Amino acid sequence: MRFIVLIASICMQLCLGATYSWSLYVQPLRSATGLSQGTVQLPFTLFYFIFPATLFYANRIFSKWGPQGCTILGGLFFGSGWIVAGFGSVHFIFTALGIGVLAGLGAGLAYIVPITVCMRWFPLNKGLVTGVAVAGFGGGAAFVTQVAGWLMRVKGLDVFSTMTLCGSVFLILICLAGLVMKLPTLTRPVQISPKSLREMVGNPAFRLLYGAMLIGLAAGFVVNANLKEIQPIPDLNIGIMAVSLFAVANALGRIIWGHLFDRFNPAQMIQLNLITQAAVMMILPGILHGDAVMLGFAFLSGFNYGGILVIYAASAGHIWGDEHVATVYGWLFSANIPAALSPVLAGYCFDQTGSFFPILLSIGGVLLVAAGIVRRYRHLLQPL
Repeated sequence: MRFIVLIASICMQLCLGATYSWSLYVQPLRSATGLSQGTVQLPFTLFYFIFPATLFYANRIFSKWGPQGCTILGGLFFGSGWIVAGFGSVHFIFTALGIGVLAGLGAGLAYIVPITVCMRWFPLNKGLVTGVAVAGFGGGAAFVTQVAGWLMRVKGLDVFSTMTLCGSVFLILICLAGLVMKLPTLTRPVQISPKSLREMVGNPAFRLLYGAMLIGLAAGFVVNANLKEIQPIPDLNIGIMAVSLFAVANALGRIIWGHLFDRFNPAQMIQLNLITQAAVMMILPGILHGDAVMLGFAFLSGFNYGGILVIYAASAGHIWGDEHVATVYGWLFSANIPAALSPVLAGYCFDQTGSFFPILLSIGGVLLVAAGIVRRYRHLLQPL
C-alpha cells in the first residue's frame, strides 16, 4: 500500500508543479495582451503568495477532512484555476486570478499531503521519501512544458486554450490521486500541532532556516520565471528545452538532495545548497554565449532549487519531530511569499537594463552571505 501512496503522490505533484512551466507562457502572453515582461509575471507571483499562505491553514483541513478530503479539495481548486485562466482572452485578470489565486489555494491544500503521509509510511528514510514524493512537483513542469509547447507550436492552440485544456486534466488526475491518500492503519491520529507562529518566530533555529530558505527560493524563482529570456539572444526551441531541463533537474535534485540529507546534518546540506547555487548564479551567466552553457545553467539551477524543497521540510522533521512537520514546514514555506517578488523585480530590472546579469550576480553574493551565517549558527539546527 505504501508504494501505491508514493506513486499517487508523484502523479499528484506532477500536476501541482505545472506553474514551474510559467516561463513557457510569458512570451505568448506578452504577444496576446501587449503587457510588459514584469506585468505578465503577476500570476506567477500571486501563486507564490497564495500557495504558501494557504499552507498556514492546510493542516487544519488535513486534520478535519483527512488526506483524501484535503487532496480532492485542493485538486478542485487547482484544476478550476487553470480553467479560469483560459478566460484571459477576455481580460488578463482572469489569468491572474485563476493561476494566482484559485490554483494557489489548490496547491496549498494538496501539497502538504504527500509530505506528511509519506513520512509516516517511510519513517526510516524521511529525506529520500520526501524528495521522491515531491519530485513530481519539479518534474511536472518538464512534462507540461513539452505538452503545452506541442499544443501551441504544432496544434496551433493559443495560450489560453492550452491553459483550459491543461486545467481539465489537472482536476481529474489530482482528485483520482486523492482517493488513495491514506495514513498507515497503525499510525496515531493526526492532531493539530500546538506550534504557533509566535512560538516559531521566537525560535532562532526557525529564523535561521527561514532566512536561508527565502534567499534560496528567490534565486530559484528569478531563474525559473525568466529562463527563456535570460539568453543574450533568445531562441524559442532552446528556451523550451531549458525550461524542461530546469524542471527535470528540479525533480532529480529533490531525490538526490533528499538521499544526501539522510547521511548528513541539516546545517551541512543547507550550506552546500546555498554555495553551489551561488556559484551557478555568479559564474555561468557571464558566459551565456552558447546553447550548451545555457542548458547547463538551466540544469544546475533547477537541481539546486529542487534541493530547497526537500532540505527544509526534512530539517523541520529533524528538529521538531514528525508530528510537527505539517505546521512547522507550513510556516517555513511562507518564505515563498516575499521570495515571489523576485521574478517581478527581476523582470522590471530587465525592462530597464536589457540584461538579467546584474540581478543574478547580486543574488549570488547574497547566497554566499547566507551560507556564512548558517555556518556561524549551525549549532542551532539540532533536534529539540
